[in-house]
Amino acid sequence: MNLSRPSYRRHRFPASRCFALLVALSPCLGQAAADDALKIGSKRFTESYILGELLTQAASPRGPAIHRAGLGNTGILHAALRTGAIDVYPEYSGTIAREILKLDGDPGLSEINRALAPQGLAASVSLGFNNSYALGVRADLAEKLGLRSISDLASHITLRLGLSQEFLARQDGWPGLSRRYGLASMVPIGLDHGLAYEALAGNRIDIIDTYSTDAKIARYRIRILADDRGFFPRYDTLLLHREETPARFPRQWQALSALEGRIDEQRMIRLNAAAENEGRSFAQAAALFFDEKGHSMPPRGFIETLFAPDLLRLSLEHLLLVFGSLAASIAVGVPLGVAAAKSHRLAQPIFALVGAIQTIPSLALLAFLIALIGSIGTLPAAIALFLYALLPIVRNTHAGLLGVGDGLRQAALALGLTPRDQLVFIELPLARPSILAGIKISAVINVGTATVAAFIGAGGYGERIASGLALNDNFLLLAGAIPAAALALLIQGLFELLERWSDPLRK
Repeated sequence: MNLSRPSYRRHRFPASRCFALLVALSPCLGQAAADDALKIGSKRFTESYILGELLTQAASPRGPAIHRAGLGNTGILHAALRTGAIDVYPEYSGTIAREILKLDGDPGLSEINRALAPQGLAASVSLGFNNSYALGVRADLAEKLGLRSISDLASHITLRLGLSQEFLARQDGWPGLSRRYGLASMVPIGLDHGLAYEALAGNRIDIIDTYSTDAKIARYRIRILADDRGFFPRYDTLLLHREETPARFPRQWQALSALEGRIDEQRMIRLNAAAENEGRSFAQAAALFFDEKGHSMPPRGFIETLFAPDLLRLSLEHLLLVFGSLAASIAVGVPLGVAAAKSHRLAQPIFALVGAIQTIPSLALLAFLIALIGSIGTLPAAIALFLYALLPIVRNTHAGLLGVGDGLRQAALALGLTPRDQLVFIELPLARPSILAGIKISAVINVGTATVAAFIGAGGYGERIASGLALNDNFLLLAGAIPAAALALLIQGLFELLERWSDPLRK
């Protein structure tokens, strides 16, 4: 009879293989596409979502086209375009000139394209409307204080400003505007654009940044302050794209080129209102451009929103993000925990590293990873989740191994077991409940953190949350938050059962 111990080496699954598996599975996501598909991006606000859907619907009859929706701010979209993660997205001439190219004044399209050429990018196909930045104030307050223009704010510096984070950071936003109008003594707070209107209506702030085609201006009775010193440039809506895109996708590009000059301000306001005021999805709002009659939409109920057709796709995307990154975290975290337990010299550097990673804000880490690997979507999101999941696994592995009594180790030495055999056959099995507890914590944390991944196009339940924020739609927010919470509870329950099974004392 062969009493030799089974080999465990062949069953190891290193981190590199976990990442390889994750990358291999990523095309299964509904958001991934074949190489011949035109990839259309959009920012995380209503009008950009709708334009992204409109471009996708226009191009799809001519060839494959997918919409990578709500990827974030200008910096993320610009980086995604340069790396080839997307091929085109709707942008505004003023944003291209001031924010991307850092050009002064109000340059024309030819000057913009000369500056874009070294980046391998181009701008073309003016859609036909100007969507300028503006400052808005409640109409009743404007009437009371006699506010007509931005210059009037200099006499009312105690007014409360709630401005979007992007507007606060852009040179064609608050930094430049406050200098031009002498408003440096006013201190704005950062507020998500989708929430600013409710805060304004609730009298929690007095002034917000808005867009001239925003459908909520009339709904919330907002007065637009005149830009009497001409600070804001024109924001004509263009297609910003890679230079190769028209030649690479000639049929789809022909369809997009046919949109030139066909969307005026009033039509864009109508499409925005369909999403923000009438409860239509972004795709349904975009479809109104092609069928202006449309169909009357009954108000969406919560159950209908929760169990919408995209629920299965979002669930699969979320599960892939959570468990793909968790597998890599286990493959790396357990050995790190073992190393920390076996060497006091390594323990503190390991704990310092994984602890420091945990303190990095998720959006900052995602932005750094996008710049580092030149990609958006599943891969940077999975790497971020992998890093965030390390700390509980490392800590609990370390604690579990230290909890193994010295008597057992001495008995193992007396039996002639090597240090490796002690670890594999005695210490790790005894530490298993503690290790599983750490893995459970990481899995539950990953479920919540994975919702942020939607902001860089990785999908999952966060896609609904991002759209809900853009629309200030509580039903849509809950339709993303509740499945995420339910998944976290389910995973926690499954790990509780696994812990109970693995710990003889709890059976």
